[in-house]
Amino acid sequence: MNQKRIAIIGGGPAGLAAAELLSLSGHAVTVYDAMPTFARKFLLAGKSGLNITHSEDYTSFAARFGAASARLRPALDAFTPDDIRDWAAGLGTETFVGSSGRVFPTVMKASPLLRAWLRRLEQQGVALRTRHRWTGFAEGGYVFETPEGREIAHCDAALLALGGASWPRLGSDAIWVPWLAERGVEIDAFQPANCGFIVGWSASFSERFAGEPVKSVTAASEAGTFPGEFVITASGIEGSLVYAHAASLRDRLQSHGSAVLTLDLAPGRTAERLTRDLSRQDTKSSFSNRLRKGAGIDGVKAALLRELVPERDRTDPQRLAGMIKALPIPLLETRPIAEAISSAGGIRWSGIDEDFMLKALPGTFVAGEMLDWEAPTGGYLLTACLATGRAAARGIETWLLQ
Repeated sequence: MNQKRIAIIGGGPAGLAAAELLSLSGHAVTVYDAMPTFARKFLLAGKSGLNITHSEDYTSFAARFGAASARLRPALDAFTPDDIRDWAAGLGTETFVGSSGRVFPTVMKASPLLRAWLRRLEQQGVALRTRHRWTGFAEGGYVFETPEGREIAHCDAALLALGGASWPRLGSDAIWVPWLAERGVEIDAFQPANCGFIVGWSASFSERFAGEPVKSVTAASEAGTFPGEFVITASGIEGSLVYAHAASLRDRLQSHGSAVLTLDLAPGRTAERLTRDLSRQDTKSSFSNRLRKGAGIDGVKAALLRELVPERDRTDPQRLAGMIKALPIPLLETRPIAEAISSAGGIRWSGIDEDFMLKALPGTFVAGEMLDWEAPTGGYLLTACLATGRAAARGIETWLLQ
């Protein structure tokens, strides 16, 4: 066999997934990463329990990627959530389905899986190079800054798997955007996804309740209505329930300059019941007592009502009940992209072929969050990174046979 040289630039899940597949074909595969260790964002995500994938029915799962769902579908079909669980088991990491439907490693962390994965890659002959920061193109190759100085890698095919623009301190800093744009690759600006939002809290509310979880609520936006919980921050709101609405709220802020997340603070009670129970309260009682006795609301939920409900509506049982069932939280802007769990935007799908090769740069392939797609938290992001890495690897194999 005529051994081919393949450079994989980016040592996160997408790049490592591609390396695993390509090395099985006997190619000389080198993975380069700018950081001192591989898959740092993957490790951070796994510190509190890695969402490796999700267990919901596959048709619903594959539709979670918004406008990119159709383009991602062939890659996902070839590496489904069940395949991911089998793959993890093959690396010694058993998984289980949590109450939310999310799939976790039994050990509840990412490091054992990553260590086993890197051992497998080394056993398959993959060369792993850390502290190799890609800095662009030169002399028909890929230029790296390394501890030993400048290095140019020449290869028969390359995969770029450099991530998006969230958590730049872990390596996904999007510094590659101008280098590809100069060569005719069309790239949509990165935006925060699965992010928190800034709210104009009063100083007293922020100081008292920053860090408090708001549990057992539902939240509504143009994305739909979902149950869950979120966290009050010093500047606004964040957490899983907020992230479920983040794309819709972000787009609304951009198009209209304002957005609202609407909360039901008492999903187990109807507005009619709340109105009736609040009407029975002594009007001379404090607002807090009336909420506690008439609606079963206290703590941070009562504080949210005090913060957001106009004074005139607090004494009217019907209007107060309406606010409990549909409390609007006005959002001012997203938190910075550097804080976001993931990013939207990236290389346009129109600029890559079905094999994940850049049309403007034949022989150069892309995978993972460099591409313009987004998904909710819960295992969807990691699944798509793994699946696109493997799909790009198959594309490289096809290219090398030409």
